[in-house]
Amino acid sequence: MHVGILGGTGPAGGALAARLSAVGVEVVIGSRSADRAREACDRIRQRWPERQLQLSDAENLQAAEAALVVVATPWDAAAPTAASVAAALEGKVVVSMANALVRMGEEFQALVPARGSIAAGVEAAVPGALVAAAFHHLPARVLGDLDADLDADVLVCSDHPRALEETADLVRKIPGLRPVDAGRLASAAPIEAFTAVLLQVNVRYKARATVRLRGLDA
Repeated sequence: MHVGILGGTGPAGGALAARLSAVGVEVVIGSRSADRAREACDRIRQRWPERQLQLSDAENLQAAEAALVVVATPWDAAAPTAASVAAALEGKVVVSMANALVRMGEEFQALVPARGSIAAGVEAAVPGALVAAAFHHLPARVLGDLDADLDADVLVCSDHPRALEETADLVRKIPGLRPVDAGRLASAAPIEAFTAVLLQVNVRYKARATVRLRGLDA
């Protein structure tokens, strides 16, 4: 599988890039700046010099040419970034992983984007793409620590069966992660918002808790 990560220079995008490349997925880290993308790749390789990571760097437009594309920019840049490469995303599965959050003093609060969720905003920006929402509840430090074992569910939602299937397949490539079909893209709003609750719990308990659902078939 060939995956491009738009805005992959940030903590979440870089962590996902490291984890996917560590299991043999060919990953392109994209950025508005080719230099920043290169620096992000170098940081990951320097941290894990003993691993054979299939990482490359490019500007966002080149990263958008991958078979599956993840939007990992800050939440307020997700839709504009996707729109800027809309032609390259036509007909592809595009995964939105951003959360609209703000820290107010000691509390994290979820914001309500104009269309209800960041994923819905990405869908409106690239109507020719098959948008899914996923990877919201994984702490970047844990995801990006290749020596750390993962044990979490990844809630995936989309209006497109192909997007659900391909995103779930991507999740399954990472040991310890289980994809859970969370329904249509309308579910992205509460999924994204719940990240604020999870962050707050982790701050209070000095933990790195993830989401794991009981009672589902393996």
